[in-house]
Amino acid sequence: MLTLEKSKQLIAATTTQPHLLTHATAVMAAMGGMAEYFGQDVQHWQAVGYLHDYDYEQYPEEHLDHTAEPLRAEGVTEEEIRAILSHGYTHRNDIEPLTDMEKSLYTVDELTGIIGAAARMRPLGITDLEVSSFMKKFKDKKFAAKCDRELIKDGCARLGMEVKDVAAICIEAMKPFAAELGIGPKE
Repeated sequence: MLTLEKSKQLIAATTTQPHLLTHATAVMAAMGGMAEYFGQDVQHWQAVGYLHDYDYEQYPEEHLDHTAEPLRAEGVTEEEIRAILSHGYTHRNDIEPLTDMEKSLYTVDELTGIIGAAARMRPLGITDLEVSSFMKKFKDKKFAAKCDRELIKDGCARLGMEVKDVAAICIEAMKPFAAELGIGPKE
């Protein structure tokens, strides 16, 4: 089973850009929250979340095309590889997210971008970010415009959850990582 330590070792071999590592941490945190919600192994889901953009820095135009074989060679399981690949459903591949882990990763990958952007707008960062404030930003299509809201809505529907409920889980899960994510209180 993939561990967070192993994910960090694997990412270190392919990723150097600080914003990509911050994104990996945000998705890792959110996946931990989703695992807790579903009663699953938090550290395992965090490890999969951290590793999800394994090939992105090296192959941004071919993202996920260079993921399966290298990870397989490193002992990453087929279940874990499939979860990582499924976050590219509809925009990079046709691997439909089917399990709770896959659906969660598919959803939180984009969702964490809006949460992070909303937190950066606040003096206290994510520490006092409430779901109602997040939802106002979510509804403003000009805010964090590159984050695909339709994909987030699709992911939430696949999970059988409302956007606000998934956002609440992710916000709470990201709070302990506020300093690392650069979304803590401004000094």
